[in-house]
Amino acid sequence: MSDLLAFGRDILAKQSFSRQLGTALDVLTPGHAELSLPIDADLMQHQASVHGGVLAYLADNALAFAGGSLFGDIVTVELKINFTRPARGTKLRAIADVLHRSGAQAVCRCDVFCETDAGPVLCAAAQGTVRRPTERTDART
Repeated sequence: MSDLLAFGRDILAKQSFSRQLGTALDVLTPGHAELSLPIDADLMQHQASVHGGVLAYLADNALAFAGGSLFGDIVTVELKINFTRPARGTKLRAIADVLHRSGAQAVCRCDVFCETDAGPVLCAAAQGTVRRPTERTDART
């Protein structure tokens, strides 16, 4: 296992919400991250598909790991997500890549797939911006 992947898994393990959901960091290379999450009944909404908030969480985390692999500590400052199909199956997989990096921020893209018996199905596509946190210099902020 690479040092970067081990480092990323250590960070994920410190996120109590991610631990509660059972999220795994499967791949982490510079500018690229893949996370997975088993689907269970607790993640479903009333129409028997995974709740959109879960998909947004997974996309946000994948974007953050992809960007963080280049910058270290980062925060998400913008996220847009399109839900393409209901997420029904056995596992979610989020695949994120850095599209553009400049200065202290990066624009990243993430596709979230639902693994089904027929193969992976795209259920959401997201794009977001991550950046290094800035130190607060104004006491009012």
